[in-house]
Amino acid sequence: MRSGAKVAIVGGVFAVVASGVGYGGYNLWNGITGGETSVGAKAGDAPKTGPVTPEEVSATAKDFLAAWAAGEPERAAQLTDDPVTAGTAVAAYREDAKVSKAVITPGTAVGAKVPFTVRATITYEDVSKEWSYASELTVVRGRTTGRPLVRWQPTVLHPKLTAAGALRTGVAKTAEVKAVDRDGVELTAEKYPSLRPVLAELRKRYGTKVDGTAGVETWIESGSESVADTPLLVLRKGKPGTLRTTIDADVQAAAEKAVKDFGSASVAAIEPSTGAIRAVANNPAKEFNTAFMGQQAPGSTMKIVTATMMMQNGLATPGSRVECPPDVLSRGRTFQNLRRFSITGGTLTDAFRRSCNTAFIKAISKLSDKGIADTALGATARDSFGIGQTWNIGVQASDGSVPESAGAETPASYIGQGKITMSALNVASLSATAKNGGFLQPYLVARELDDREFATADRLSPEVASGLRRMMNAAATNGTAAEAMSGVPSPKGAKTGSAELDNQAVSNSWFTGYSGDLAAAAVVQAGGHGGDAAGPVVAQVLKAG
Repeated sequence: MRSGAKVAIVGGVFAVVASGVGYGGYNLWNGITGGETSVGAKAGDAPKTGPVTPEEVSATAKDFLAAWAAGEPERAAQLTDDPVTAGTAVAAYREDAKVSKAVITPGTAVGAKVPFTVRATITYEDVSKEWSYASELTVVRGRTTGRPLVRWQPTVLHPKLTAAGALRTGVAKTAEVKAVDRDGVELTAEKYPSLRPVLAELRKRYGTKVDGTAGVETWIESGSESVADTPLLVLRKGKPGTLRTTIDADVQAAAEKAVKDFGSASVAAIEPSTGAIRAVANNPAKEFNTAFMGQQAPGSTMKIVTATMMMQNGLATPGSRVECPPDVLSRGRTFQNLRRFSITGGTLTDAFRRSCNTAFIKAISKLSDKGIADTALGATARDSFGIGQTWNIGVQASDGSVPESAGAETPASYIGQGKITMSALNVASLSATAKNGGFLQPYLVARELDDREFATADRLSPEVASGLRRMMNAAATNGTAAEAMSGVPSPKGAKTGSAELDNQAVSNSWFTGYSGDLAAAAVVQAGGHGGDAAGPVVAQVLKAG
């Protein structure tokens, strides 16, 4: 107990008043047990072993929560398995987050886990505001003492707090930002949940570049220059500066709705003629923006790049005859088509629209003769589609990666497997490049706002561009993408994909396509064939454009 503190127990509420600051916490006893010995233990007993008992879980949790609420970091820390870290964190909760009062109420334990609610008052200078949230803790047995202890994790203090983060209250680092879509419609995290991390990062990057004043807030400081802080509570609003983005509110709404049909899905949409990003959505909507930051094998959507590579190197044109056997041995590994289908006397367009793996893998032999089989795909991805260059879109985004390959990785990469990684935004850009006839780096805010450098790539030749659109249209009207794209307006094109990952029973579903001046791509985790899951997501977004 801090010197000079007064203790009162009224109706089960433990309250401490010291230096004019009051804290309250829930406690079932006429005092705090302290957890210095195991519940029911006697002096001289050997350290207790085995799982913690329900009695120990309840007593330890309530003692810890009462000490925390009372503003006693030392006592709270001794009830954890990491007293040094916990003590500093609990002290900072009061001092840095400016918590002037806290009432913490434990719920019913589930095994060793105890949920609880926090009702706190934040006070900064002349401003106070109530703050409520829920979290949980876990009770474990001390490895050396046998005592029941709270397993210390930053999430005990707040569910969004990380080891690198810190709770802070004060004048915000940057002015608030009122983000609007291309037509001036305000974009909020409440209406568009997938935009929450995007809006937070836009504020961090551009809050000082728009006309606004900072308010007083409580936030989680990320501890990293590359990760945006997380706002938690506004005590006094500042004047927000207006930041125009490229988002289209209608397309964004369609994207948010489309991903809700699946447990784990991401989608991004781009305007091919400009590179402007029109929508980004994830389900669940998390702090990690998978649609922009994901790094996964894109499956057969990669055949857009592989087909380009074949045309650019004189291996085939859309009308050229290519072999499509049920399987093929390449670099010591056998690859096969879905259900081992084959095409007799078909063209490159037939192989593309039906997604024939073996036809694209067979390109290796001719490229090997030129000595470029392991590097040609990466060169095409970089020089024609901008993949692997630095994309400065306005917020963090993966650039995509098509590295040089070797051995069996090379045939795998030709069908979007191996070490290739892309995000939904990267794959949407493949379709946008095909539709536009050349790569334009996607962007979310105007480059003039911060004079950032955009990635560039060579335009596709007219023959290659028209060939890609011909093959993608065939896939969308008479191929693997036809069912999903049936109601999407023309001109249109698409490509399906599925990516098999290690130890994953069902492959990830990929789909990309364009309609008019909008291109999109989606990935659904464990969604199976591209047209079955990701296809309907992309179709919904394209119809909204």
